[in-house]
Order: sequence, then C-alpha cells, then structure tokens
Amino acid sequence: MDVIEKNDARILYDVRENPALLEKIRQCESRCFDYNHTPPGDLQCLADQLRNLLGTAGAGLRIIQPFKCDYGYNIHVGKNFFANCNLVILDAAAVTFGDNVLIGPNCGFYTAGHPLDYQRRNLGLEYAQPITVGSDVWIGGNVCVMPGVTIGDGCVIGAGSVVTCDIAPHTLAVGNPCRPIRHLQ
Repeated sequence: MDVIEKNDARILYDVRENPALLEKIRQCESRCFDYNHTPPGDLQCLADQLRNLLGTAGAGLRIIQPFKCDYGYNIHVGKNFFANCNLVILDAAAVTFGDNVLIGPNCGFYTAGHPLDYQRRNLGLEYAQPITVGSDVWIGGNVCVMPGVTIGDGCVIGAGSVVTCDIAPHTLAVGNPCRPIRHLQ
C-alpha cells in the first residue's frame, strides 16, 4: 500500500515515503506564499489564485491574507465563503465547506493527527480524517476543528472553541471541548 492508499484507508502512514506527495506540499507552500504576498486590493488576482489553489470553489470566495494549507486540492468551498485572516487548513484529507460560511480570524481546520504513543509518533507516522462544515455556518475567531469532525448546517461555533466531535445542525456550540448550548431556530 502506498501513502495515499494508507491515508484513504485511515491507516497510519509516513508522508516522507512518497516524494511526489512531498513535492505537492512544496508546490502548495509556494502558491500560498504567492497568495499571501499579493497586494490585498487586487481582489481579482487573489480570487484567481485561490481558485487555482483549492479543489473547488463557488462564487463569492474571499480569504483574508495570510492563509496556509498543505495541499489545497483537498479543500472544497461552496458559494459565499468568507474567512478572516490567519486561516490554516491542514488538508491531508478532504475539507468541505457548504454555502454561506463565515470564519473568524485565527481559525484552524486540522485533518492531520499523530499517534498518542511516542514510539510510533517518533517514526513520523500520521493519519488524516476528513472535516465537513455545512451551509449557513458561522465559526467565531480562534476556533480549532479537529480531524473527522462534521459541523451541521446552520451552526454557530463560539470563539475560542476546540471542536473535537460532530455538532448537530442548527446548534450553538462553544467551549473546549466544544459542546452544544442550544438549538437554533
């Protein structure tokens, strides 16, 4: 099994075993660098660069610089996607956002994880699990979304939350770990 097959099967893998994948990471770093050094007023150029970086993107795409991701092509956003500055998406697995998603500053979406035992972690092993964010979602500033999480349609995630498990649709959720507070009408 190669690294990509192991990742797809959710088996621990060492990305260093696949030089082509490492090259894709380097290419993405270069594209992120170019994006982050484009004048912020050049909105058309910024949008074009994002469309070339991301897997898919709907109309109304805006990510305030700086922005960092690992591969880019694993990120899929619907229409009217807005993310404030310092967005980090570690997209070793798919990260999918629905329509009308608002993301506050300093947020991270992390599909990648590492073993808890140091022996395997020290070998460079990792895993990746997809993240899904529904439509009409607002994510406050300084939120971290961990591997394998699904956030349902119409949710609001409070600032500073660490989302470690799925959040049902139309829920206000906050905290570390993030917990449902109430249903939203």
